[in-house]
Amino acid sequence: MVTRPTTQEDTMNHTDGQTFPHGPGAYATPGTPQVPEPPKQKSWFARHKILTAILVLVVLAVAGTALGGGEEAPSSGTASEAPAEEAAEPTADNAAPAEDAAGVGDAVRDGKFEFTVTEVETGVSEVGDEFLSEQAQGQFVLVHMTVSNIGDEAQMLDGSNQTLVDDQGREHSANGSAAIYLDGSQTFLNDINPGNSVEGIVVFDIPADAQPAAIELHDSMFSGGVTVRLTD
Repeated sequence: MVTRPTTQEDTMNHTDGQTFPHGPGAYATPGTPQVPEPPKQKSWFARHKILTAILVLVVLAVAGTALGGGEEAPSSGTASEAPAEEAAEPTADNAAPAEDAAGVGDAVRDGKFEFTVTEVETGVSEVGDEFLSEQAQGQFVLVHMTVSNIGDEAQMLDGSNQTLVDDQGREHSANGSAAIYLDGSQTFLNDINPGNSVEGIVVFDIPADAQPAAIELHDSMFSGGVTVRLTD
């Protein structure tokens, strides 16, 4: 039997039958502080639980919207043709004002003004004189009226606030420039004091083949207005 010589390491590990600890900290000097292990870093989601929950809800909502949007029923050819039928031009019967509406010669009121339409001229091709005049694009319609201020303060009469409706239901604005060339118009920015009245004319330029059906009269741009029939 061969006996292995005793080494210094054996002497250090086994002395008098005692076992000594091994490792870097086995023989640390008492009182020497131990280096703590670094804390484990939590994930971003673990540190922001509320934000994570909100993010999940947003993702679910977006996914639900995307899935719901793809379930639209296909449109049929009949449905697409329906708006075209509804957009048909109004007939003369639909455009006609109510039979109980006031007519020519009847006094009507809107705001501070009382209007009385006295005459309607159609088929006028030109207004003005030999020096200053204006040609109609179609035909001029001249609506003669008496306007009285029934309020307690001055009110401005402006022909551009009035609207003419033809026999096809189309609305036409007043032609202010033509009214300037017309003698006795009295409807271009004319202040009327309380209790006073003016005889004025409002000019409209409408297609040559159209017929005036009614006029909407207003004491100002934002008033409710009142309708007067221009046909029997």
